[in-house]
Amino acid sequence: MKTQVKAIAVLGLALVAGLSSCKKDEDLVPTPPPTENEGEVITTMTLTFVDDAGVQPTVTATFRDPDGEGGLAPDIFDTIRLQNNTVYNCSITLTNETLTPAEDITAEVLAEAVDHIFCFSPSGADVSIVRTDSDGTFEIGIESQWTAGAAGNGTTTVSLKHQPGTKDGTCVPGETDIEVNFVTEVQ
Repeated sequence: MKTQVKAIAVLGLALVAGLSSCKKDEDLVPTPPPTENEGEVITTMTLTFVDDAGVQPTVTATFRDPDGEGGLAPDIFDTIRLQNNTVYNCSITLTNETLTPAEDITAEVLAEAVDHIFCFSPSGADVSIVRTDSDGTFEIGIESQWTAGAAGNGTTTVSLKHQPGTKDGTCVPGETDIEVNFVTEVQ
């Protein structure tokens, strides 16, 4: 009987030793850190409007804050001036000028399209905006169509939302990479 108890004890110790050695092997294999999809640093946003009918001149509106958020005030902050009763195709260009050379963030946003959406909120000005590009499931907004109605003034807030793993086609989830409130004039 003592021999059986001794054999069971030795077997139990061997089993514990074997399991702990497996644990040590697992500990030797490093676990890669989770990939983090950080927000973008954007110092410049340029909106370029091309008249859908090819009649009106191209309109460009730029917001530029070369030292980034905080610090000095923007050195360029244009007004969006659109012709009434006109449809425009708009494209947005984003740049990070804190780096030398400046980095084209538009390409990065497009590469990570499943994590980004532009949000447009006109107020006061008779402007309606529809995103015209897609990540295959949801709209992005780097490309959009703006319809300027009756003459009048207001503002248009343009925001880039960063929504890694949470993009649902709305502007609710995620963090804001950049938000600019452009004065908007429909002439």
